[in-house]
Amino acid sequence: MSAYRIILVGTDGSDSSFGAVDRAAQLAAATGATLLLASAYSPMPARERASAADRLGDLAYKVQGSTPADDALRAARERAVAAGATDIDQVAVEGDAVDVISRLAKDRGAELVVIGNRGLNSLAGRILGSVPANLSHRSPCDVLIVHTTDGK
Repeated sequence: MSAYRIILVGTDGSDSSFGAVDRAAQLAAATGATLLLASAYSPMPARERASAADRLGDLAYKVQGSTPADDALRAARERAVAAGATDIDQVAVEGDAVDVISRLAKDRGAELVVIGNRGLNSLAGRILGSVPANLSHRSPCDVLIVHTTDGK
């Protein structure tokens, strides 16, 4: 089996997701793989979008690219570069995190998906299913769940 060529890592801007970005970037640097940073987002309702445009000025809001997904990807890219990754792509896609990541993995030919373990031990995670648990069942490729929390 050859080394991973495309490593996909999901980020939402949380500390847990940044721990996964760090690990994925280290792996990409060590293997020469392309690192694909992905952020799933929900669309901003029209009322909130209008309110943000009023506060920031419509043009400033559009030009700055200051959505939470954009911010998460920008910060993740900085971390990935600091960890040694050199071939980095990024994408923000509207939709549920599990759906987006599993679809991107298939469409982009990723051989490894990396995600943080946040939520695996929570009550809501046990009842509703967490992103890492659901992704481990739906991903079309290997999944690395990085231990990013202290388990408390």
